[in-house]
Amino acid sequence: MKKVIISAAIGMAIFSVFAVKASAQNPEKQPTPEEVATKETERLERILKLEDWQVFYVDSTLQHDFAALEAEIKGMQQARVGNVDLYMEVRDRWMDQIDNSFKKWFTPEQWKKYLKSGAKKEQKDREKRREKAAKASRNL
Repeated sequence: MKKVIISAAIGMAIFSVFAVKASAQNPEKQPTPEEVATKETERLERILKLEDWQVFYVDSTLQHDFAALEAEIKGMQQARVGNVDLYMEVRDRWMDQIDNSFKKWFTPEQWKKYLKSGAKKEQKDREKRREKAAKASRNL
């Protein structure tokens, strides 16, 4: 079960970075942000035993934020941005926003379970990337 949750989190992360490029190459096989949001909502509903009102907020947040993330990445690709770190920065910003929203709606027990499902590692990874970027900008 734990492997499935971690795999889903990793899959979601990979999707958010490479979704636009893959959809341009093979539009039929790449899930839309709406499909990914729906699957993630269902997964969270199942593992966190969310109330109906929580499911609504989680789904609304994911639908909006995944679509906005994809649009921002697509805009960067159209502008021919080649620095992968910039794409990761955008992804991290949206994932932080999602986590901040979830924290408002989850009970303390649900939040702990959410963090244990792989979100804590994702948060630490994002923080490490921010620190690395800050260190690199100071060295310029």
